[in-house]
Amino acid sequence: MVLPGVVRQIGYVVKDFDRTLAGLIELGIGPWFVLRGIEQSGLYRGEPCTVTLTIGFANSGDMQFEVIHQDNDVRSIYREFTDAGHDGYHQLAYWAEDFDAALAAGAAAGWPVVWSGGQDVSARYAYFEPPTGGAATIIELMELTPTTVGMAEFVRSTARDWDGSEPIRVLG
Repeated sequence: MVLPGVVRQIGYVVKDFDRTLAGLIELGIGPWFVLRGIEQSGLYRGEPCTVTLTIGFANSGDMQFEVIHQDNDVRSIYREFTDAGHDGYHQLAYWAEDFDAALAAGAAAGWPVVWSGGQDVSARYAYFEPPTGGAATIIELMELTPTTVGMAEFVRSTARDWDGSEPIRVLG
């Protein structure tokens, strides 16, 4: 098997962040933890890239949802998706305790890494472009660290007891 364990997250890349969150809240997914105007730097198709993003996280049971909106016009994996006319489901994410082994397994399977980074922050990540016709446009691999584990548990446990109040909670 190329990927470590089970799918942990479903990611959406959207043109209208607030409208998307409102729709997901109507479906009972929440509360949403939102970071607005954050910069993320990495390598996009081998070239340095810094994007400004608005990102939201919420859980439904053990499944985490991520909604991403790119706030600037820099060429990136996110802009590539929306410029092609897409809006919505974008990626499946796996969380790896042994990030290097999982990254090597993806490379051995012939999956190119099209977006990667995180070395200087809380966790490394890599977006693979799997073969066409597969289940996802992008497969994300995220390194499990104390920070990422803690955040995932915080979002999951808050969703478990959520009563519908404060559906959007801005972080930072």
